[in-house]
Amino acid sequence: MSELDVRDAATPPEPAATPVPDPGLEEHVERYTDVDDRASRATYRQIVAMLGAVPVLVVAFVVVYFAVPISAEFALFGTTWKAQHVLLGGTVGLAILLIGMALIQWARLVMSDVEMSEERHPAQTGPEARAVLAADTKAGVEESGIKRRALIGSGVAGGLGLLVVPALLALGDLGPWPTDAVRAKTIEKTIWAEGIRLVNDVNYLPLKASELVVGQLVNAEPENLQALHGSEYQIAKAKAAIIVVRMDPNSIRIPDSRKDWQVDGILCYSKICTHVGCPISLWEQQSHHLLCPCHQSTFDLGNSGVVVFGPAARSLPQLPITTDADGYLVARSDFTVPVGPSFFERDSSKDFKDGDN
Repeated sequence: MSELDVRDAATPPEPAATPVPDPGLEEHVERYTDVDDRASRATYRQIVAMLGAVPVLVVAFVVVYFAVPISAEFALFGTTWKAQHVLLGGTVGLAILLIGMALIQWARLVMSDVEMSEERHPAQTGPEARAVLAADTKAGVEESGIKRRALIGSGVAGGLGLLVVPALLALGDLGPWPTDAVRAKTIEKTIWAEGIRLVNDVNYLPLKASELVVGQLVNAEPENLQALHGSEYQIAKAKAAIIVVRMDPNSIRIPDSRKDWQVDGILCYSKICTHVGCPISLWEQQSHHLLCPCHQSTFDLGNSGVVVFGPAARSLPQLPITTDADGYLVARSDFTVPVGPSFFERDSSKDFKDGDN
């Protein structure tokens, strides 16, 4: 064997340009709806029927919403079901399901069934490519059959459009519209009233002014809270929760407009932060500051609860208090401003600001 032959035998062959040959497109197999006109028409009718059932289900949803009492129930599989909930969920759920099934059938059996392959192109798109895309989009619309089968497009648009009706009804039933009158009777009102005793929120014992010492903080509630139950109790407690603090009258600022809101340095404030509603009771005796543990809003209880730090936008509401004939702390009235977080609709002109009198 010559030296040339030995060298050629030891040299590996050059690798192929592509390790796997391009298989190309497989042979196209016609769909049965493309070769059988009867099957094509049957599929078309099936899609239109599914889309046509959507308006009927939406009407049924509306009828159930107004006609079936919310208290109506029925027993099934050993469980009691709310009839309105089941029927509302069933009608709108079936409507959405039919739209989805119709779109899948349209894509599988009506749209163009042509295989395509193309070379990868750069990520950047030039004017020529955009023009081609526009042309391809137009061709895709033609191939989708939407122009020849107009009822499909109308059915999809109509079905999706009508599904807005159940959504609007459900959203409209979330609660009353927050008008001034509705807010004044609900979120802006608590169960505090003239003569209601302040009681400890643990044992519900009334608070006697003479028993509170300087620097003390007590978490409290209105005495009439005990008469409520269930959700009514929880809602009232969330709004009426208070803190009672006693400070040296000579170390705090009491505006002339609030001279009769306190009893010898005993003041009462809402326990609900005016930022996002966290309960607060982190008390700094020396500085008279009350800190919110959630976002560090800080209120100066020695100066009518004004904000001295943090994201809270308004002062902590103060509850006017006095004492009854037995020396127990009682409310003079409800809060004069809404308690809890701020909201866009509320009037903030009555909130206390530093320097007010």
